[in-house]
Amino acid sequence: MHPAITARIRQDPFANWLGATVETIEPGYSRVSLTVTEAMLNFHAMTHGGLIFALGDIAFAAASNSHGQTAVATNVAISFLRSTGHGDQLVAEAREVQRGGATALYDIVVTERNSQQLVAKSQAAVHRKKEFFA
Repeated sequence: MHPAITARIRQDPFANWLGATVETIEPGYSRVSLTVTEAMLNFHAMTHGGLIFALGDIAFAAASNSHGQTAVATNVAISFLRSTGHGDQLVAEAREVQRGGATALYDIVVTERNSQQLVAKSQAAVHRKKEFFA
């Protein structure tokens, strides 16, 4: 893994604003985590679905851009499977399952770190531009 790629991905302003930590970046793979705060809850006192989606999207962006070629999302489908709440530690892992030409497909899972329970599962696709950032 080229250090410039890792550095660029870890500079993501939105991920940093959320307090997400990019724990691991490898070619076609990433793991990102965060601890749910009170501000991340919906009016049912459960983790907001948008936050869960965002965490998976951060992992997806890291994995899909891990080759140093600019990749942009074209589609993401998510299933929310379990609720979480304040203090829970969420972990999103994105894995490349197919890469060919200008497109690639990723599986994303979000789990709660302590219980290891599955929170959400996504499948996502990217378009790879003809530009490299590292």
